[in-house]
Amino acid sequence: MAVDFHLELNPTGFHHKIKYGDQIFLIGSCFTSHLYERFHAHKFNAFQNSHGILFNPISILNALNDCIDLKSVNEDELFMHQSLWHHWDFHSHFSHEHKAMAIAGMNQQIKDAHKFLKHANWLFITLGSSFVYDHQAKGIVANCHKIPADQFHRYLLDPNELKDRYNQFLLRLKEFNPDINVVLTVSPVRHLRDGLIENNRSKAVLLHAIDLICKVNPTVFYFPSYELIIDDLRDYRFYAEDMVHPNYLATQYVWEKFVSSCIEGKTQEAMKEVNQLLQAVKHRPLHPQSQDHLKFRQKFHLIAKELAKRFPSLDFSAEIEYFS
Repeated sequence: MAVDFHLELNPTGFHHKIKYGDQIFLIGSCFTSHLYERFHAHKFNAFQNSHGILFNPISILNALNDCIDLKSVNEDELFMHQSLWHHWDFHSHFSHEHKAMAIAGMNQQIKDAHKFLKHANWLFITLGSSFVYDHQAKGIVANCHKIPADQFHRYLLDPNELKDRYNQFLLRLKEFNPDINVVLTVSPVRHLRDGLIENNRSKAVLLHAIDLICKVNPTVFYFPSYELIIDDLRDYRFYAEDMVHPNYLATQYVWEKFVSSCIEGKTQEAMKEVNQLLQAVKHRPLHPQSQDHLKFRQKFHLIAKELAKRFPSLDFSAEIEYFS
């Protein structure tokens, strides 16, 4: 009798599938970037993190409300620390040594996000931690920007509070964009600075809150990114050297599970063709002037042109030019 040492998780598919032509808005923790990179690589129309990487669910809501409201950042909202101008609601990626440049970058990002979110088919929210940092003057912040810890009060959010806040936001989102679908997921990245026990409590709050939200919102879906790595793969070899962030193999496993369960069948088949084309672009020949390589280029030039004709919403101009 064979012994199975692995419990495989096969996520329940969405009853409404993602397809080419959909606009996908992603926001949340650093795991969001892994999803965005794969959507982008496969030619999906995707937009990520209007305010940069965000971890706690309140700051994520604040950012989304900023995008809906087309809120402008004002000068008095920024502060100087370690020679840079920062904003409490934005990741330090937006910080700048010149205040005007920081404001311009933040406001442009909000404008772009507002326009994209208005017509998006999907909103992906990746929650990282239910711990929040409450600044003594500014309230809950998205980023502490290396300000001394004694200026903040850290506490764990309540799942029922999160349920109420998100249900209220979802009503507002539907008024702004009636056709949007929402996907909630929990980042498998461990927050070791909170401590292992505290990290597990934090993730438990997020999972419980998401369950409460999904029960009363039929257009909100849950995708088990967290469980796929923590319970399915369940091995430190699928983490980077810091033992905190999932490595490429782990994130690729999650992506493949996501594709098989949540993306339309015809789109899955087209993604394989797109991926074949993208792999051909990465090919580096030993003899670029050989007849075999010229035939290779001609073949994929025709494939790129055919895909552009079949999928007019996707941009293959770079690949067509590359193989010309």
